[in-house]
Amino acid sequence: MEVQVESRNVEIRKSWSEKIEEEKERLTRHHPGLVHHLRVTIEGTTHHKTGGFELRVVASVPNDTVVVKRKGETLPPLLVDAFDTLGLQLKELQRKRRQTVKVQESISGSGEGVIKRIFPGEAYGFIATPQGQEIYFHENALKDLTLDQVAEGDSVKFGEGDGDKGACAIWVKVVR
Repeated sequence: MEVQVESRNVEIRKSWSEKIEEEKERLTRHHPGLVHHLRVTIEGTTHHKTGGFELRVVASVPNDTVVVKRKGETLPPLLVDAFDTLGLQLKELQRKRRQTVKVQESISGSGEGVIKRIFPGEAYGFIATPQGQEIYFHENALKDLTLDQVAEGDSVKFGEGDGDKGACAIWVKVVR
């Protein structure tokens, strides 16, 4: 992991550099290979009310950037807090990515079809599959859309399940 430490209006102390290195090692231990680049910016503020320091930690991860900002009177506690928060955000990012992979795996094992009929007043519709089957779906099964945003003839992918009266879509994603 590449680390860049910058300062504005303040000289970086050796103890701060050591603390940054210690926190970087902890990040590397808990999230190996996730962070490609880490930039720590320490700014000494002269504002009469806040005083102290402004700290910004920016972590570049694949397809994303995580930013943590902190303000305070003394820097070492700010560093610990910022890196703890960064660690939590990275953990959450990894959790979301695992969840996305699971959804994509389920999408790849799903059916495909075209929206055949929509009943907006009753909040449901039917999907026609290439095999000629009609699959019921409820508005709640739509991913990232409402029934108003879907039209007859839209291509969709869906996850099939068993309903009270036969096959139904447990989720529906429009393919654009």
